[in-house]
Order: sequence, then structure tokens, then C-alpha cells
Amino acid sequence: MDYGNKLKEIRNIKGLTQQDLADVLNIARITYNHYETQEKIIPVERLVDLSMHLNFSIDYIFNFTDIINYENINKIDKKISSERLKNLRKENKLTQEKLAKLLNVSRTTITEYERGTNLIATPFLYTICKKYKISADYLLGRIEDPKYLK
Repeated sequence: MDYGNKLKEIRNIKGLTQQDLADVLNIARITYNHYETQEKIIPVERLVDLSMHLNFSIDYIFNFTDIINYENINKIDKKISSERLKNLRKENKLTQEKLAKLLNVSRTTITEYERGTNLIATPFLYTICKKYKISADYLLGRIEDPKYLK
């Protein structure tokens, strides 16, 4: 997973400092620095906040597409995200157990994602999207199209 370089690239394009983005996220600059260096995994909620603030798609930040931003981006919708994950799992004939094994998590974690109790964690979102070539922005309920990436 390599989003740190994209975050740095986007920050530089926008002419912002790490402190500027730390202030946007209401975190310490060192914490933001850890996101760019990937010493810490950026929580998906913070990734979405940055995406919205910087006007870049998560798919672009994950380096899944050259599309910088999509039209008509919505806020995360846990209900839509949970349904889309469940549908993706069924489309690919995966049980919760098989998906859990792929992500190296418990079946309970998958159940919580599919119930909308918890949002898909960043590394799992990345892994699912990369493996099944599905848009992270779509899976999170932020866009309607494109569902699948090239």
C-alpha cells in the first residue's frame, strides 16, 4: 500500500505544509508526518477528510486511477458501504470466512463491516479494492460510478 507519496505529492501541488494538513485534521504535525511516511496507517475517516479538503479521489491517492477527482462526491455512508461490501463479497462467491482469511481478520470484523458497525479499515479497503479492481470511493458510498477500475 503506497499512499504516503501521493499525499506528499498532492500536498506539494496544493502548496501546503504538513502543519496545514495536520490543522485540517486536528492532529499533531508529527502524526500527519507518520501518515506520509506510512509509519502509521491513516484511518479511513482521516483519509476521506483529506480527500475532501484537497479535492482528490481516494482512488487517486491509492494510485488506482489517474482521475484526480470524481463529480458528485458524497460523504461516507456506512449503510451504503456495508451493502456494497456484502454485494462485492457475494458477486465474487466469497463467504465471510474466506474474505476474513484474505484480509487476515476475524469473521466478526467482516460482519461488523457488513452491518455498518465499523467502517472498512484503510489497509483492508486498499486490499479489497486492489484485488477486485473496485473503486475505493465507490465502496465507501462516495460515488455511484465508476464501480470497477481498469
